[in-house]
Amino acid sequence: MTSITPEITFDDFMKVDVRTGTVLRVEDFPQARTPAYKMWIDFGPDIGERKTSAQITKHYTSETLVGRQVLAVVNFPPRQIGKFMSEVLVLGVPDENGDVVLLKPETKVTNGARLY
Repeated sequence: MTSITPEITFDDFMKVDVRTGTVLRVEDFPQARTPAYKMWIDFGPDIGERKTSAQITKHYTSETLVGRQVLAVVNFPPRQIGKFMSEVLVLGVPDENGDVVLLKPETKVTNGARLY
């Protein structure tokens, strides 16, 4: 079990922009050091389509990801991962083996809806 990180203020929390999006397309990412997918996600008309890479191959296939809603941080700066530019951070938690399990809304919500 990891320890709790230092306390932050509510204003600090509000700086992290977590939105819902729907996975549109998924491709294998063979150049990644750890098995991963490239994903294109629709965050609605205000944010648009953004791409990311995610090390989620243990629990998901490209077929099970397309059409799935996910939660992601949309206001981190882009990050170069090999020859791929990741624009968002998809959120997940580790299972008992440390493999990522994605966070998702319990029911379908509007793409671009903000976490609060």
